[in-house]
Amino acid sequence: MKTGIIALLVLALAYIAVPLLLGQNNYVMSLIIASLIIGGIALAWALLGNLGGMVSFGHSAFFGVGAYVSALLTIEAGVPVMWGLLLGGVGAVVASAVMLPVLRLRGPYFALAILAYAHIFKIVAIEWSSVTGGSGGLSRIPAFPTVFGFDLAGKVGSYLIVLTLLVLFVLAYRAIRGSYYGIALRAMHDSEDATRVVGVNSTLLKAMMLFVSAFMTGVIGAFNVHYISFLEPDYAFNGVWVTLPIIAAIFGGYRTLLGPIAGALTVYLVDQLIFKNLISSGHQLILGALLVGMIIFSPRGLLPLLATGFRRKHAAT
Repeated sequence: MKTGIIALLVLALAYIAVPLLLGQNNYVMSLIIASLIIGGIALAWALLGNLGGMVSFGHSAFFGVGAYVSALLTIEAGVPVMWGLLLGGVGAVVASAVMLPVLRLRGPYFALAILAYAHIFKIVAIEWSSVTGGSGGLSRIPAFPTVFGFDLAGKVGSYLIVLTLLVLFVLAYRAIRGSYYGIALRAMHDSEDATRVVGVNSTLLKAMMLFVSAFMTGVIGAFNVHYISFLEPDYAFNGVWVTLPIIAAIFGGYRTLLGPIAGALTVYLVDQLIFKNLISSGHQLILGALLVGMIIFSPRGLLPLLATGFRRKHAAT
């Protein structure tokens, strides 16, 4: 009951207080939107790692494919931007289907194979210049529309869109984790061979988690391209769409529902608003040291650490 009330209060603050208090500050709103974009990818990455049991270094492939699919459909076919977000996710799922043969790989072999696919998609985007624009990229990508007089392309509108996407992702993650499939996936982590003996198709379950994770990342990629209205291969398939979400997920607690998003907000905002002002160049060193410290002192991440501290304080009183 208390958890539900806290969740509602956080949502109210996110939907109402942030636009009211910070809506006129374009710089801070830009940072918050960027952190939520990273948080969305981090959540998708954590879902694949936590439920699917697979560590991926190639989520930039899904991000880039989702961005290109949405951009091309809205430019060439006149598809409404909001539908473009959904279709960008579908495009990422199709791209992930190409990766199905590597699902039988485990550990670093799977991670490296997915990374290789990300490079392949980047090369395709560069070489298929008649469609993607090649290295020159795509410009004049349609922005978010105005609905009932409210400009969704503005900072507040874009913030509300990406926030809503993340809320939907969290609800989907929660539903999957609590379902029969989620139970089977957690059991599979302990012994994949044993779950196969009792009739669980581990390869199919892994494929489902890959599809869901790819869809989420593709939607975020599609959102981002309509937010910035420009796209080129080096940006779409940049390694930053892998490294930052992984750092955020681990820092916040990738085995929790909200840990990856909390980690993205903390890591990105603290780095940009505090560390960058302290050390203009090389401020990532402080961030790296902070991550190492978190891994050493609280391997489960920030949210589990805060929850443990709260329980101890409550027990003491």
